[in-house]
Amino acid sequence: MTQIIDRRLNGKNKSAVNRQRFLRRFREQIRKSVSDAISQRSIKDIDKGETVNIPTRDTNEPIFSHGPGGRREIVQPGNTDFVTGDKVPRPPAGGGAGQGKGKASNTGEGDDDFVFQLSREEFLEFFFEDLALPDLVKTQLATISEHKLVRAGYTTSGVPTNINVIRSMKGALARRMALRAPHQERLRKTEAEYEELKQVYEENHPKLLELEEEIRRLKTRISAVPFIDTFDLRYNNRIREPSPTTRAVMFCLMDVSGSMNEERKDIAKRFFILLYLFLTRTYKNIDVVFIRHHTTAKEVDEQEFFYSRETGGTVVSSALELMHEIITERYPTSQWNIYAAQASDGDNWEGDSPACREILVNKIMPCLQYYAYVEITAYEHQSLWREYEKVQEVYGNFAIQDIAGLTSIYPVFRELFKKHAA
Repeated sequence: MTQIIDRRLNGKNKSAVNRQRFLRRFREQIRKSVSDAISQRSIKDIDKGETVNIPTRDTNEPIFSHGPGGRREIVQPGNTDFVTGDKVPRPPAGGGAGQGKGKASNTGEGDDDFVFQLSREEFLEFFFEDLALPDLVKTQLATISEHKLVRAGYTTSGVPTNINVIRSMKGALARRMALRAPHQERLRKTEAEYEELKQVYEENHPKLLELEEEIRRLKTRISAVPFIDTFDLRYNNRIREPSPTTRAVMFCLMDVSGSMNEERKDIAKRFFILLYLFLTRTYKNIDVVFIRHHTTAKEVDEQEFFYSRETGGTVVSSALELMHEIITERYPTSQWNIYAAQASDGDNWEGDSPACREILVNKIMPCLQYYAYVEITAYEHQSLWREYEKVQEVYGNFAIQDIAGLTSIYPVFRELFKKHAA
């Protein structure tokens, strides 16, 4: 007989097996809560947990009971309130999400919705599931950043290979000086007194013999102090701390012209979320700069970037010019690693696309670590794509891909950021 013992660590009053069973049972409700959270959250808060509400009616367990049995002939009470064609009135609005009546009363009862908290790892699991993310990559993106061992002073215990010889010898010398000092002081005084009395008394005088015995005893005490003791040993101490990283900035450029509808903006947001999660695993602190453009471009916050209803024509070069100005003013290349991601449907004023290529080749790409352009369209590529292909021929760190729908987001992202052989 085979016995399987689950030794996974559980928190107080928790069961990992039961929790996984619960998540599988209410997967649809949880997926909807995660989807709603994605549309409302900031990119910087995307990898946190989430509170999920499940209506009480969905948590009811099936109940089996014995029927009355036998043959029964009964007449059920009829409907005395409605006839065919009547409209059923809407129930009175409640004050919360539960099943209460919503108003103060001395009668009635109900149940609140069941609420529980998704962990960070569980939230990312459901978030990536919508993008058809492989399990291996799910695990990699959900794990904590790597640490490294760094020197952190000295400790009194350790293995012999970590002994710090210089520090140990300094400690031994200090200990010997501290323990010998009182005896050496008394020895100097005793020897001085012996030399004085030696001029007065004869050689075997009892006073002289007493001082000679005291001198021998003090010298023995001084020589008995060990050269080094286990108390003196010091070991190099090392602790784990997050790997130090240089600073990085990510530019998010999005076309908000009339052809970019809400569906395409949602695809762009999910792509930017993946990029942000990818970079935060490499850099401890990262700045995010949001630039939206139609005929003109401006730097905005995240709320306006995704939800502002301002629209217009399309002049992509305005966003690239603004990006170059911001890099020049705030992000010197000697101190910052600079990344950029651009999302557009590819529609651009015909005469502006060559200008975009010139700006990228001559001004922006020499400053960047990586530039990713995604075209959110299911139609034929236009002039902007063709000009960007020319940029890609010049710079190997410039990548372009097209996204046709939600299921294409992660495969495109993986292609843009896959590791290349040296």
